[in-house]
Amino acid sequence: MVTLAEVARRAKVTGATVSNVLRNPQKVKPETVERVMAAIRELGYRPNLTARALARGRTSTLALMLSNITNPFYPEFVLAAEREARKRGYFLLVCNTDDDPAITRAYLDQIAGSLASGVIVMNTDLGERELTDIARKGIAVVLCMWEHVQASLALPCVTVDFAAAGALAAAHLSGLGHRKFGALVGAGSGGPQTIRLDGFAAALAAHGHPEKSLAVVQSHDSIESGYEGAMQLMRGKPAVTAIFATNDLMAIGAMQAAADLGKRVPDDLSVIGLTDITLAHQFRPALTTIRLPTADIAARSVALALEMVEGTAPTQERYVVRAPELIVRESTGPRKR
Repeated sequence: MVTLAEVARRAKVTGATVSNVLRNPQKVKPETVERVMAAIRELGYRPNLTARALARGRTSTLALMLSNITNPFYPEFVLAAEREARKRGYFLLVCNTDDDPAITRAYLDQIAGSLASGVIVMNTDLGERELTDIARKGIAVVLCMWEHVQASLALPCVTVDFAAAGALAAAHLSGLGHRKFGALVGAGSGGPQTIRLDGFAAALAAHGHPEKSLAVVQSHDSIESGYEGAMQLMRGKPAVTAIFATNDLMAIGAMQAAADLGKRVPDDLSVIGLTDITLAHQFRPALTTIRLPTADIAARSVALALEMVEGTAPTQERYVVRAPELIVRESTGPRKR
């Protein structure tokens, strides 16, 4: 078996430098990283991860808990998180909980502190108390993309201003002259996406629209549920000319429902989503949406978790909120009736 010392001799560096290339490549000059990696490839070196974990007192793995890998948002998030973890010399272990709190607890009980030194927990049905208990055992726990969370909570969190996202959608539709609005409010493992709706409704009121101008239908995070919810909305409130969906999947479902009812988007109905998954610009008409800075949030979540694992977390950035952005495409337009 090839040893680390042999790699160091081949690359003409110290053993410590080889270790840094494997664990913290950003701290090593690029030309040195290239030389060490060439030696690793030539010799076929494979690090002993178990021995490394014992020597360091922690693993080189970070766990990411997410609720439903079939939702296109999550693979996009995982890609960005994995890149950041790999850049920092860590592996990313993706745990799909299937919206089941029991599976989430089982993952946390069996992975946190053993297979993974830190855990990033995306929106789940678990409460802060359960996750805080895990953190008290010395495990780095970071909340990510939680909608119903406050800066006063004990656990660090990286999220987005969901109320501002809803407000951006309302301002855009109101500015296009719409007066009758519908909202499809999704629900996932983190609960109903009511903060997005609250921001949307408050902004409508601020733009002079009465409460009765907004009709709300509860749904789920899927194209199918968006389709059914939009059908219910348009049949029950035919005067509605603009629909805000609290995620892109439901917005796409709403556009499909409009087509089946003979409505043209955006001539007869404007539709706006929230997230900006890749499918949003691939669909036709391309979806106007509120973009969440997914890659930035993923990278910051990984960085914060690893800073905690390595004991370098900046206390002033334990609660990080990113701003959303309006992306105007083809699915929204001026009111024509």
